[in-house]
Amino acid sequence: MIELKNIDKVYEDGFHALKNINLAFEDGKINVLIGPSGCGKTTTMKLLNRLVDYTEGQILFDGDDIKQMNPIELRRKIGFVIQNIGLFPHMTIYNNVATVPKLLKWDKAQIHRRVIELLDMVNLDPDTYMGRYPSELSGGQQQRIGVIRALAAEPSTILMDEPFSALDPISREQLQDELLRLQTEINKTIIFVTHDMDEALKIADQIILMKDGSVVQRGTPQDILENPANAFVKEFIGEKRLDKKELPKLEELISEEFVSISNNMSTDLAIEEMLKHQVSEIPVITENGEYRGMVSLFHALSHKDEHVENLIEQNVSPIKVEDNIEDVLIGMKNMEGTLPILSSDEKLVGILNQTKLFQTLHHVTEDQRGDKQWN
Repeated sequence: MIELKNIDKVYEDGFHALKNINLAFEDGKINVLIGPSGCGKTTTMKLLNRLVDYTEGQILFDGDDIKQMNPIELRRKIGFVIQNIGLFPHMTIYNNVATVPKLLKWDKAQIHRRVIELLDMVNLDPDTYMGRYPSELSGGQQQRIGVIRALAAEPSTILMDEPFSALDPISREQLQDELLRLQTEINKTIIFVTHDMDEALKIADQIILMKDGSVVQRGTPQDILENPANAFVKEFIGEKRLDKKELPKLEELISEEFVSISNNMSTDLAIEEMLKHQVSEIPVITENGEYRGMVSLFHALSHKDEHVENLIEQNVSPIKVEDNIEDVLIGMKNMEGTLPILSSDEKLVGILNQTKLFQTLHHVTEDQRGDKQWN
């Protein structure tokens, strides 16, 4: 746990950069500092690894006052990812990632294993990339290396100062997705600075919105969207983000025009039905309409001598008609193909009309960007 207690920062020229900051950065969560230029978000981050010292107050790192800690030792315990990546151009990717473990005097075998593990973690083949130099990588690949270099010595905390802002929109979105995926594996405390509200809403567990050196509001993305504290928060979020259109009820997205087969049907007839209706998979039901599972065309063609009952697969989790549409959307990240919808008594009542769903979502989310800039 990192705690900031009554933090003030006044520079030598008299500029009051931070004013009575009280914060707790949640363990194992992505904590996003956001606000307009000059609001104090980057200064707040730099306090944590003592690149900047505060004037008044106290910062505790797992209960220890950081002013009582050796700054160099502190920084080796905290990963740091910056906007311009900061890879050493004269070093190979292997040596870039291995920098901190070498400083910590890890043995060579341990370092080698760690570099391979980290490259695999971000889907960069170690044999291909270890011997390359930063200039031989794309911007997105370089930023991936920047992220895993910060993870190399297994720190509990990662600081990320606008790490994706210099990338093109596609690479940026890919890196955001990669960060969210990685976080499910590494479970680190991440303090992430950004000026982009869309980025904050996408990746944050906790958003800390700052203005003029003070914390204006903090909470989950949902808290911030549903209960903006004042006019500044509303303007910074953007009216179009706050003007949320209602998601449809799940029952509105049920397609009742679907085909199914009986669990007593022969495999030949099942194949015939799928070919007739041009589907690659089909729901299987009992005589009284209870859902049993799915049969794929590929599986059926490969096992024509089997009975349909033996070809049933349970690789798709059916949706219940009473399910909340938001829960369904979250679950759909891991779903594809035909999605059966069941009644409370396990009977097949239809399938999810994904075309209609995506058209509706497009309508709900279009023009949801608010670009008001605060000076």
